[in-house]
Amino acid sequence: MYAVPDQTGKLIVVTGANSGTGQEAARRLAGAGARVVLAVRTVAKGERAKAGILARQPGARLEVRRIDLADLASVQEFADGLIADGTPVDVLVNNAGVMAPPARMTTADGFELQFGSNFLGPFALTMRLLPLVLAAPAPRVVTMSSGVASYGRIRFDDLQSERRYRPNLAYAQSKLADLMMTLHLADLAVREGWNLLSAGAHPGFTRTNLQTAGASLGRDKPKRTPFNSFSPVPSQDVEQGAEPLLYAAADPGAVSGGYYRPGRWFGLVGPTATVRPPRRARDAATATRLWAEAEQLTGVAVPAGAARP
Repeated sequence: MYAVPDQTGKLIVVTGANSGTGQEAARRLAGAGARVVLAVRTVAKGERAKAGILARQPGARLEVRRIDLADLASVQEFADGLIADGTPVDVLVNNAGVMAPPARMTTADGFELQFGSNFLGPFALTMRLLPLVLAAPAPRVVTMSSGVASYGRIRFDDLQSERRYRPNLAYAQSKLADLMMTLHLADLAVREGWNLLSAGAHPGFTRTNLQTAGASLGRDKPKRTPFNSFSPVPSQDVEQGAEPLLYAAADPGAVSGGYYRPGRWFGLVGPTATVRPPRRARDAATATRLWAEAEQLTGVAVPAGAARP
């Protein structure tokens, strides 16, 4: 198991920390000495996750705060709360997401659910928290992508899947967008001279409730998928699956613009490895256009005083 380096004195925000890779990352970051904000949509689930972590690590410093990434007003409220506290955020971990609901659903702001929750919400949160992040001595923004980003496409003519909704392709677009945001933020940090590390991760085929929960959205019962039925494809538990995210968030060897995933079985399982982001994620022109679209859709931009991307 990957040993997280000492994080004493750091404030780390982890979205989706009530279960899966988010909870595991929060547990191990807190175990390494960080003060961790469990940023969750349902406070009761966050409190249960906190209790579970404390049962294993009684000295963990944890706080539960509500955020719904599918609601830009909730994102603003969450960010405003941290800004009012005034404590620099050493690491922002954009982990939360939703996967492949069978029918097209929308966020509180009318965006297609996956594009809104997986990309626009984290984009708005990152921009709103950027002043606090940049106030930390060696800050990081880490965003969870997915192996499916390799076949994702940014469809500017139908970003919200209004003409045609295909669950897996909409998910792939949102995860490609996450990775493009990661790389674009890394480039922006270089241009602006910010001491900011922006890195991406993906968990391979990790057994969490993301696959089964996503499949049940909009249905009384989950549909049968390779994720909730027998599959010969190798998978791993959440302790291993969270490690690329932990490496990006805490390891001295992680670099800005880095992309980390499991190193075996074509990225499905295994110890963390460094990989080159897929070609589409490295398309600077598309990333710049996507960033501008995200600013327009969310109404949130790079903080005042920073040059435009």
